[in-house]
Amino acid sequence: MSATRVFVARLVGCAVFDPNGDRLGKVRDVLVVYRHSASPQVVGLIVEIPGKRRVFVSIGRVASITGGQIITTGRINIRRFEQRGGEVRVVAEMLGRRVTFVDGSGDASIEDVAIVEGDRGEWNVDQLFVRRANKGLSPFAKSRSSYVTWREVRETQRRGEAQSAEHLIATYSELKPADLANILLDLPEQRRREVAEELPDERLADVLEEMADSDQVELLGALGDDRAADVLDRMQPDDAADLIAQLPEERGKHLLNLMEPEEAEDVRFLLAYESDTAGGLMTNEPVIVSADATVAEALALIRRPDLAPALGAAVCVTLPPYESPTGRFLGLVHFQRMLRHPPHERLGSLVDQGIEPITTDTPAAEVSRILASYDLVSVPVVDERQRLVGVVTVDDVLDYLLPDDWRSRPDLDEEEPVALVPAVPQAGRGGTTGRRGIRGTH
Repeated sequence: MSATRVFVARLVGCAVFDPNGDRLGKVRDVLVVYRHSASPQVVGLIVEIPGKRRVFVSIGRVASITGGQIITTGRINIRRFEQRGGEVRVVAEMLGRRVTFVDGSGDASIEDVAIVEGDRGEWNVDQLFVRRANKGLSPFAKSRSSYVTWREVRETQRRGEAQSAEHLIATYSELKPADLANILLDLPEQRRREVAEELPDERLADVLEEMADSDQVELLGALGDDRAADVLDRMQPDDAADLIAQLPEERGKHLLNLMEPEEAEDVRFLLAYESDTAGGLMTNEPVIVSADATVAEALALIRRPDLAPALGAAVCVTLPPYESPTGRFLGLVHFQRMLRHPPHERLGSLVDQGIEPITTDTPAAEVSRILASYDLVSVPVVDERQRLVGVVTVDDVLDYLLPDDWRSRPDLDEEEPVALVPAVPQAGRGGTTGRRGIRGTH
C-alpha cells in the first residue's frame, strides 16, 4: 500500500472534523521541526476554530488527511497557538525560501512542500516542489519546476536576508482582510515585515484597517516613507486619519506631505476633529446624489464592490456641490426603500424626513445612542451651515466602544484545555511515543 502524500499549500483552508462529522475549524498551516540526519518531522497543524482563534492540533490527534479534509480523534486544546523555539511553519516560513542543490547544479526556491505518513503513523516532509533559478542569458527564458527530496537540496537563506513571500501571499489570496490581519500578526516579526513588503498597496491597506492601533503603527513603521504614504492613500480616510494620529507628530506630517494631495486633504480635514466626537468617527466619503437622481442611478452607485456595506445601506441627498462639504443636506434614502420603487423614481421624493442629522461636535456616546434607538446603520453629519460633511457608520461606533484588545478575544480562557468532544482511543496515537512524543497539548 502506497504512503499518503499531501502537499501543504493545498491543505490551507481545508476543513477539520471530529469523528462524528462536526466541523471544528480549518487548516491555516503545518508545523514541523528540523532534524540533523533526516527530513523535518511534522508535529501538528495550526487550525482556525470559530472566533478566529488559531490553535495547535497535535499530529497525534489526526486520524486521517484525505479528500481535502482532516479527521481528528476528537479532542483538541483551544488554548491560543504560540510558536515555540525550533518550530517552523511550512506555509509562513518555508514557502519562498531559497535552496541550493547539493550536486552543484544550481539554486531554486521552494513553492510547495509534500508531507507523507510513515509506517508508524508519523508524518515527515517527503518532497519539495521547487522552481529552479533561470540561468539563461535571455530574461524571457522560462524557469524550470521539479520535485526533489529533502536530501537533494540544502537551504541557503542567510540570517536577516529577505525571504520571498510570493507563495505565502498566493496561498492566502482569498482570505478576508480581517483573517489575513490575524495571520499576519501571528507570524514572526521578520516574516511579517517580509509579507507586508510584498503585499499590494491596496491589500495591505485593507489589512491595516483590521488591526489594532499599536499593530498598525508597528507595521507601518517597518515600511519606508514612500511605501507607507502609498498605503495610506488607499486606506479609508477615517482609518488613515486614526492611524496618522497615533504616529509621532513629525512622521505624521511627513507622510501627509508624501500622500496624494486629494487624499491628504481628506485626512487633514478629519484630523481637525476630536476622536470622541462625530467628526472624529465619521468618514467623509458617503454616497452623495442629487434630488433629481433616479433609483436606478443610486442602485448603480451602491453596487460598487469596493463600497463598504454600511455605506451602501443608504445614499445622501444634497444640493450641489456633491462632494463633502456639500450643499445643504436634504436627507437619506435607504436601500430597502429604493427597492420598493420603480427605477425611474426620483430620489427627492423618497427622502426619509424622520432622520435628523448630527453635528461634528456630537459626543460619541450620543452618536451610539442615536444609532441604537432608531435602528440605523449610519447617521449623517453636518456642519453649522447644514452642509453634509460625512456619515458615522455603526462599525465606526463599534470600533470606538469596544476595548482596544477586542481583536484578541480575551473572553476565551487561555489556560484551560477544552475537549470539544470526548477523546477517541486509537492504537498508536496519543501516547508518549511517536507523534505525541514530540509535543503534547500546546
